[in-house]
Amino acid sequence: MTSASIPAAKGAQAPFAVRRNSPGVLPGFGISMGYAVLYLSVLVLIPLAALPIKSASLGWQGFWDAVTAPRVVASYQLTFGASLLAALVNLVFGTIVAWVLVRYRFPGKKILDALVDLPFALPTAVAGIALTALYSEKGWLGAPLADWFGLKVAFTPLGIVIALIFIGVPFVVRTVQPVLEDVEREIEEAAASLGADRWQTIRRVLLPTILPALMTGFALAFARAVGEYGSVVFIAGNMPMVSEITPLLIIAKLEQFDYAGAAAIATVMLALSFVLLLVINLLQGWQARRGLGRQA
Repeated sequence: MTSASIPAAKGAQAPFAVRRNSPGVLPGFGISMGYAVLYLSVLVLIPLAALPIKSASLGWQGFWDAVTAPRVVASYQLTFGASLLAALVNLVFGTIVAWVLVRYRFPGKKILDALVDLPFALPTAVAGIALTALYSEKGWLGAPLADWFGLKVAFTPLGIVIALIFIGVPFVVRTVQPVLEDVEREIEEAAASLGADRWQTIRRVLLPTILPALMTGFALAFARAVGEYGSVVFIAGNMPMVSEITPLLIIAKLEQFDYAGAAAIATVMLALSFVLLLVINLLQGWQARRGLGRQA
């Protein structure tokens, strides 16, 4: 009779059995949850809560006047409009870059893959100076654009969009790339064998699979662009009502010791960014539930 067939004695326990109620090696829920709440409160919640509290010292009328001044409204329109446009451009071309890096082999692939992370490592001021020199009227790209197409990039809203595209593209590429790596080519081949053309395969097979990653990358690129300052301030020109972004306007308020006015402008930016990110997260949740419903 083998040892496996011998019944265990009453009350005996397996030598390596783990009790369900025994404390684990890692901290339990109470300690982990308390640390997480404390960490987020100190670093995120308390600083964000200080904005509306500080702006409340203006009173409702003062707050309204501060955030609806024509110069402030123009900066809102430029900041959010340029950020949205840059995120959309990165969504399209960042996905193409991720597709090329995943699906094809070519010389210099590792170099191209490493260049994608360059905006992460490059100081924003260095990026701004480089883009300004490149797209100025006498720059390598700015001069041909001005001579051939009459297009001025530096010190215009177009230059702001280009700077935001530069700093936002890694968010889309690095978010979509792992998802594309997990997509099996057999699925595409099966769709083709069933008579689907390339557009149908993309629309009905690939796009539903990578759509959550696309939305996440878009949200990250948009959020990064809204708060960008260092790379934009050099190429923007910073002309009021034309190329002045909201972060620069907040810095100007702080330099004037108008802390309440700066907090009021920042509060509106915070609220608008939160609403937009909330909408994107709701769309992500809806897409995830829709995908689970299809699988069921």
